[in-house]
Amino acid sequence: MSFIWAFLIGGSLCVAAQLVVDLTPLTPAHTMVLFVVLGAVLSGFGLYQGLLKLAGAGASVPLTGFGNVLVQGFIKDVGSKGTSGLLTGGLSAGATGLTAAVLLGALMALVFSPRG
Repeated sequence: MSFIWAFLIGGSLCVAAQLVVDLTPLTPAHTMVLFVVLGAVLSGFGLYQGLLKLAGAGASVPLTGFGNVLVQGFIKDVGSKGTSGLLTGGLSAGATGLTAAVLLGALMALVFSPRG
């Protein structure tokens, strides 16, 4: 059943993003920022954790999940380090995903020849 919820919720988030791109004058970059902020706001109000429990990767993999990771990092670091956690929390929480994206992107650039 968890796979079904992951598919339905993750797919719904992706469909919503595609509809924003198709039906509004927003660019894909604006849409990406919108969904990261949406995830951050939902996380800040404590609503995203329930979605994560229900959908698992269906909620953590889309961009809204990245917004959630940033806010949870801020909350954790502010609780342990004080106001300096506002500067370090999001980066420390998202470091693994960002590092993987950069390294895998560099690897793909080395393996494949882009055509201009």
